[in-house]
Amino acid sequence: MSVQCKICGKCFRVARQLSRHERVHTGEKPYECKQCGKCFSEAGHLRRHDRVHTGEAPYKCKQCGKCFNQAVLLRRHERVHTGEKPYECKQCGKCFSQAVHLRTHERVHTGEKPYECKQCGKCFSEAKTLRCHERVHTGEKPYECKQCGKCFSRSGDLRSHERVHTGEKPYECKQCGKCFSEAGHLRSHERVHTGEKPYECKQCGKCFSGSGTLRSHERVHTGEKPYECKQCGKCFSRSGDLRSHERVHTGEKPYECKHCSKCFSVAGHLRRHERVHTGEKPYECKHCGKCFSVAGHLRRHERVHTGEKPYECKQCGMCFSVAGNLRRHERVHTGEKPSYECKQCGKCFSEAGHLRRHERVHTGEKPYECKQCGKCFSQTGNLGTHERIHTVEKLCFSRSHNLNSHEKVHSRKHSHKRNSNEIVSKGLPFKSKRAVSNVRIRFTNATPTQRETGDNRIEDQRSDIIERHTCWICQEEMSSESLLLQHYENHMRYIPSGGS
Repeated sequence: MSVQCKICGKCFRVARQLSRHERVHTGEKPYECKQCGKCFSEAGHLRRHDRVHTGEAPYKCKQCGKCFNQAVLLRRHERVHTGEKPYECKQCGKCFSQAVHLRTHERVHTGEKPYECKQCGKCFSEAKTLRCHERVHTGEKPYECKQCGKCFSRSGDLRSHERVHTGEKPYECKQCGKCFSEAGHLRSHERVHTGEKPYECKQCGKCFSGSGTLRSHERVHTGEKPYECKQCGKCFSRSGDLRSHERVHTGEKPYECKHCSKCFSVAGHLRRHERVHTGEKPYECKHCGKCFSVAGHLRRHERVHTGEKPYECKQCGMCFSVAGNLRRHERVHTGEKPSYECKQCGKCFSEAGHLRRHERVHTGEKPYECKQCGKCFSQTGNLGTHERIHTVEKLCFSRSHNLNSHEKVHSRKHSHKRNSNEIVSKGLPFKSKRAVSNVRIRFTNATPTQRETGDNRIEDQRSDIIERHTCWICQEEMSSESLLLQHYENHMRYIPSGGS
């Protein structure tokens, strides 16, 4: 004979179960923890809680030996090994290993967000997400790393952080074998193989493989920058950008290169740096097959083919294909003259990249290694010059005495100078003296026969430089004349001006 609850009508087989259930309505919690005073409505819940204080974990996984203080936690964990997902969503058929995950997922379809923040009114679909959010207002960070003392507002963030110390990467991609320290990172990575981009921006229709990437993108439209630095007040649209920025103040560089022990404040910078040692260039241009070690460099290169110039000056409307070129251009309007100072010797530079290159003079760092002989260089340009020793390619001479020795082989040295001067006197329509120097480069690398007929040839091909922007030396095409002139300067480094 069953007994019924007078408040909600629910039936139970045993009176004991009914009395336990009635405490849900009355709020009675007769079982108190002697350690911390916390109260519970059931004796079993108190016993389970006591294990938090005693550290007892009697339920052990037979697969991996991990221990748990609750039987239900062990059963849930075992599904990691078996792959069992018994809870299926009726809307989309997606399966889950835990019932609570299914309930949370169903709110994606219903749009239900029952948990509201009392501070700002923001609503959430999960109670734990609300609790984590409330710590944004309170500043509470209850989870502390035992290795370094760093505190976190979420237990999951602490677990992820601890893997920085242990190096553990338990989540492996079945496609390529790459391992990750977080399950979310693995899921995002798997979309690289599948090409799936399920998150679409409602403003512009752009699709993304990760929800976090979509949220960050949406702030481009809204201009929202919710993450503020407590040191200097600077705001950021992404929490990761704020954490990276905070290391500017603290000087922390937790990411160390295993090859040369150089340290970095951002994990992405370390990965990019490691490719200097490995020579890996995973990003390939679909138009010309050229490969790059950095995704940003590929995107910038692709604009050479597409002609895209997405960075527009708000002052004069001039467009640029590279953000750095826009920032340099804006200084024309603002009159700003940024100065990057070397902490070692006090020398100042107008660009951060020039400062980094200079600092290698003090540190002695030579990150660019020749694959042929192992010789190292502090600049990529010097490595490129050196590599020509191994290859047959010698477009020009790196030292003036080498050029002089070579010219003695030819009996037409005086003719070479005469033709070079004739070209300068022709008054070709170049916009700078550098362009005239480029013509000299053409004659420096010409054969004696080419030099005799060089006047007509240059006259015929000068439209090539002005309209198609093609380098006469290596036949590489540029998207503008200014880039072509900069490109010629790279050749100019290795020959003396005027060919002497």
